[in-house]
Amino acid sequence: MTDIRTIANDRLFADLERLFAEGGDVQLPVKGYSMRPFLMSGRDSVHLVPVTPDRLRRGMVVLFRYRTGHVLHRIRRIEGQRITIVGDGNYRQREQVTTADILAFADSMERRGHTVRYGSCRWRLLSAYSLAWHLARRLYYDLKGKRARR
Repeated sequence: MTDIRTIANDRLFADLERLFAEGGDVQLPVKGYSMRPFLMSGRDSVHLVPVTPDRLRRGMVVLFRYRTGHVLHRIRRIEGQRITIVGDGNYRQREQVTTADILAFADSMERRGHTVRYGSCRWRLLSAYSLAWHLARRLYYDLKGKRARR
């Protein structure tokens, strides 16, 4: 039987930062809803590996430092050292970080016992679906807001 312990986020992410700095990797369960439908809380987990700034690409799902915490979202735009990141489930909010804030990227996810690797056909299809869902939600809320102002 597996021993399950609860660890405070600040301690967990401090340990993860050290692990990534040493070249280690980790499998983490997804918690939260900002990346749905691509990643679902309580169902999916991600395998995170360290990443260097020269390997960052638009569309990657990355773990990064943001304000006083850590967030797992998708890279929207790269402009030199400045990175724009957005959660697939967030139709408006965007984070602005630098390459130094990015700690790791998801090279695969685990869903219902199946591994989906970054860059695979299934990963690209799920990403495209998630992007379409994101755009549809944004359009819906934009139109809803315009009708309310009339």
